[in-house]
Amino acid sequence: MSQYAYYPGCSLEGTGIEFDQSSRAIAKALGIKLKELPDWNCCGASQMHKIDPVLAVAVPARNLAMAEKLKLDITAPCPACSIRLKTANYKMERDEKLKEKVNSLLPHPYNLTVKAQSFLETVYKENSAERIREIKKYSLDKFKIAPYYGCLVVRPKEIAQFDDDENPTSMDELLAACGAEIIDYPFKTECCGASYGLTKKEMVLKLTADLLEQAVKRGANAVAVACPLCHQNLDVRQKQINSKLKMNLNIPVYYFTELIGLALGFNVKRLGIDKHGVSSVRQVERLLGYKL
Repeated sequence: MSQYAYYPGCSLEGTGIEFDQSSRAIAKALGIKLKELPDWNCCGASQMHKIDPVLAVAVPARNLAMAEKLKLDITAPCPACSIRLKTANYKMERDEKLKEKVNSLLPHPYNLTVKAQSFLETVYKENSAERIREIKKYSLDKFKIAPYYGCLVVRPKEIAQFDDDENPTSMDELLAACGAEIIDYPFKTECCGASYGLTKKEMVLKLTADLLEQAVKRGANAVAVACPLCHQNLDVRQKQINSKLKMNLNIPVYYFTELIGLALGFNVKRLGIDKHGVSSVRQVERLLGYKL
């Protein structure tokens, strides 16, 4: 059983709690042991790097230093968190003066021995597709899924160092192992607008509408995501899009971990699927015969 320091981050204790629930559930089933990082702190996403370049590295480096004390690599479901952790490693490795400044701010110096990963990366690299095929209890063969990776899971390429930055397929492969039909979706790495939903709402509604409309046009009956902010924009904002842009979107949006959890036989409440803005429970019951 592989073991990782687990960094849930701020969103997974609030609006993205179902991502946390489903990540922990499938990790145990797939033989991935997660040890939550004790006394973890916010990673600084998404504005710290615009305010103070040293603190922007020191804040995630504190988490890396704690994982180093545990002698574990670190995995974070939220891609904004994982990319800040990876960025801290990247910058400290290349700038000795920055490393010294950062370590002067930390209670314990960080010696750059920890590898940071997104949880999608961890699941994929643990050969989980093969494991899913071996132990799945249900086939998702009636699900036609458009995998949406967003901006940060595989980019920037030199920092993420995972999958193809233009045409990633890791989520595709994991969901195909669940039996799902994967929809060819060229918008898979286009931006949903991220946190601009707070300051430029109309722009985000248009970006999100385009993403969802293209998924529907290509025959998808579900969208899979790997980011709590992507999930919020694609799921919760559908009612706003329909009202503002006079559309009729009603496509369920799942975390990839929830879909894997369904294939492994977990109950929808255990996975947090009942918390979605666009009702997903009815679709699960219809396509899978899966009851609460």
